Amino acid sequence: MRNEFAQVIGSSAVTIADCVKQQSLARGRHRHVEDAHRVRECDGRKTMIIYRLLASGVSAAALLFAAGVAQAQDFAISKENINAGKKQYSPYLYQSYPDRVFWGDTHLHTSYSTDAGMVGNTLGPEEALRFARGEQVISSSGVPARLIRPLDFLVIADHSENLGLSPMIEESNPELLKDPMGRKYHDLVKSGKGWEAYQIWKQSGATKKDSMPNPALQRTAWERIIDAVDAFNKPGVFTAFHGFEWTSSPNLVNLHRNVIFRDGAKEARQVLPLTAFDTEDPEALWDYMEAYEKKTGGRALAIPHGGNMSQGLMFAVETMSGKPIDAAYAKRRMRWEPLYEVTQIKGDGETHPKLSLNDEFADYYRWDKGDFGLNPKKPEMLPHEYARSALRIGLEKEQGFGVNPFKFGMVGSTDSHTSLATTREENYFGKFAGSEPGSPHRFDDLVSQDLRPDGDGSLNVYHWETLASGLAGVWARQNTREALWDAMARKEVYASTGTRMLVRVFAGWDFKPDEVHRPDFAPQGYQRGVPMGGDLSTAPEGAKPKFMVRAMRDVDGANLDRIQIIKGWVDANGKSNERIFDVAVSDGRKIDNDGRCKTPVGDTVDVPNASYTNTIGNALLAGYWEDPTFDPNQRAFYYVRVIEIPTPSWIAYDEKIFGKKAPEQALRKQQERAYTSPIWYTPKAS
Repeated sequence: MRNEFAQVIGSSAVTIADCVKQQSLARGRHRHVEDAHRVRECDGRKTMIIYRLLASGVSAAALLFAAGVAQAQDFAISKENINAGKKQYSPYLYQSYPDRVFWGDTHLHTSYSTDAGMVGNTLGPEEALRFARGEQVISSSGVPARLIRPLDFLVIADHSENLGLSPMIEESNPELLKDPMGRKYHDLVKSGKGWEAYQIWKQSGATKKDSMPNPALQRTAWERIIDAVDAFNKPGVFTAFHGFEWTSSPNLVNLHRNVIFRDGAKEARQVLPLTAFDTEDPEALWDYMEAYEKKTGGRALAIPHGGNMSQGLMFAVETMSGKPIDAAYAKRRMRWEPLYEVTQIKGDGETHPKLSLNDEFADYYRWDKGDFGLNPKKPEMLPHEYARSALRIGLEKEQGFGVNPFKFGMVGSTDSHTSLATTREENYFGKFAGSEPGSPHRFDDLVSQDLRPDGDGSLNVYHWETLASGLAGVWARQNTREALWDAMARKEVYASTGTRMLVRVFAGWDFKPDEVHRPDFAPQGYQRGVPMGGDLSTAPEGAKPKFMVRAMRDVDGANLDRIQIIKGWVDANGKSNERIFDVAVSDGRKIDNDGRCKTPVGDTVDVPNASYTNTIGNALLAGYWEDPTFDPNQRAFYYVRVIEIPTPSWIAYDEKIFGKKAPEQALRKQQERAYTSPIWYTPKAS
């Protein structure tokens, strides 16, 4: 029996034992609400493990042995309540599929990021976490702030380069003052020359040399962030992840990645964040994460972002050393970077109107002037900067060497440097502390400046061009680090430009048109198909992939215009293509034979009053779709895009509230949207 347990149950006993230990401690205290929650959470985890093992054929005796290993006196199971193989009354005993969307931000900066703290952000990790879980805080500019509803999770993703410099200047940290440059930064700031100090610091970054290479300073800041994150992490209530941003910017080109750890403080303390001073090569970041996992037994993933400022390098088909990417590269990239941050404050990165000529929704908050101020954009760079075109390139490369290097899921996040994860148009606190609501530079603050010696300002990007975006929606069963991280790793996630609409899609071979309306829509989807982020293969003879999609508006937001499926595929010549299909549209409009609805949803936006009504659109849309162009021999991807009806932008809200006009070309109304992770089809021969 002991051998059976060891072979079949494996790590489950550890999980059960850990739960029992937590329960014993919690029951012994009987003092805190979180203790009671911990007991209930562990009960659920134990029960889930038990039923999964029973369903897998593990004997009741082995489970009872597990109970003994895990302190049987506190293990709520006995011979009487084990009924292996017996049909139970409750239909939910064996239900284990993801049943909730958890909303969060995987990319938030606090005062511990030097480009936030040294330009006015005074809020640290604690304030950021309190705000994310729904508490009111006072912003750096003195404005009271609160979310409409709490987030479910947050990643403090501060820049690893000179982490915590600003707070250490503020406190006159002794270790900082030992360093000559640290002393210089400190004295400049304390004498009222903070902007001068920041410019000197930026120059050191431009030279790729760390002006104060002191691991002790980084360790101090990292430990403080770890302590704050662990203090706010409450399994089942609010998840706080350990992480950081690696800020690779060769020649001011954006190759940034956010690293997210699955683990707790014990593992996070065993490393220091990798910096761009250490390396600018993403493959070296993968080496770092691999070393982390070997050293700690933990897990890590990275999320790239900002491809629209990468000058074609984000999804390049050559490595940084100039070699063509190959199957080995593709495997490593998808091992460590399963997701892409497709939308954020610095523009939307789904597609570009020059890449998607037949997409009337493609021209959405484009940031396509260049990099961070040194080089203008060239047309040939665009396909390697946007998600849809990158997904297409991935199919082409897979056709060539058998592995897809760009098989990523999609999330949104903010990249806010205010410590405030705000994504609603009427509650947008901006990119930096100097552009918070009511600031005199709210519109004309430079987010990216033309730095060319002979520059004419054409590379300047102003705050009025920013997008109040985005959020990550994660399909999971529990609000814990493990459950959310695992969902990210399997790509069962989607991106929103700011609102919290619910979106779910399944693909399979035998769905029927009316099944999208079934009350057990989700169980059927998981049993007979795959969800977002999944893979279809081996098409049955004569079958076409069938999709069931549901979308529901944000309960505090706008109605929906339409649900679309964007398909990409590779033809017999190895060339990728794309096509958009409207799957469900609101207000009884017609979808033509070409799969498109030509009738706009309408527009109720009153720009001067920053208002709209839900008298158009639908609160809920559902669609069933079969691919009419399916060829079982062609690789393909499919992702869902959901479009809301027009609503006022943050510009319109600001103009109404503060009475100050933004430039005429600023967007005063827009259509929020969501993008799911794709579902891929691979031919059998592959």
